[in-house]
This record gives sequence, structure tokens and C-alpha cells, in this order.
Amino acid sequence: MIVDLRPSSETYKGWAAYTLSQENYMMLYVPEGFAHGFVTLENDTEVFYQMGNFYKPEAARGIRWDDPAIGIRWPDLGTYIISERDLSYGEYQS
Repeated sequence: MIVDLRPSSETYKGWAAYTLSQENYMMLYVPEGFAHGFVTLENDTEVFYQMGNFYKPEAARGIRWDDPAIGIRWPDLGTYIISERDLSYGEYQS
């Protein structure tokens, strides 16, 4: 899942979802100015991602996974396990 957070973009606050699997061999490039999130659809899933710069924990930001301003339609899996950090984010403030 990616979300366009570039205020000057015509797709600002728009989102798109992709299914990545070992069967389809797809990868997803997330450009600067976009947020990303994911939900795993199988047990024991490994997620690997690279960043364009060195990781700085103090610079990490996020948006609420169910932010009504964004309106992401997550798959209906019944139960989700969401990290404490992700649960701590408020609504997106542009």
C-alpha cells in the first residue's frame, strides 16, 4: 500500500494497493513523498525493504493505518496485529 503525501500532487492523499508474492516476483518502488504500509496475507512472511538514505529513528513519521482522511480499504482479514508504534499515530495533518 502506498499513499501520495505530496501536497502539490494531483493524486495527493490517493492510495494504491499491490499484492506481492513469491509467485508473481513483483517488487514495489515507493518514491520520496509517499507513505507505505503493508499487511501480510500468510503466516511467517518476511518483508525486505531498502531505503534511499541511512535510517534515522528520530526522523521516522507515520499516519494512522485507518485514517479517515486517506480512506484506505484494507483487506477484510478479521483480525489484525498492529504494532504499538503504528497504533500511536494520529490522523494525518497536511
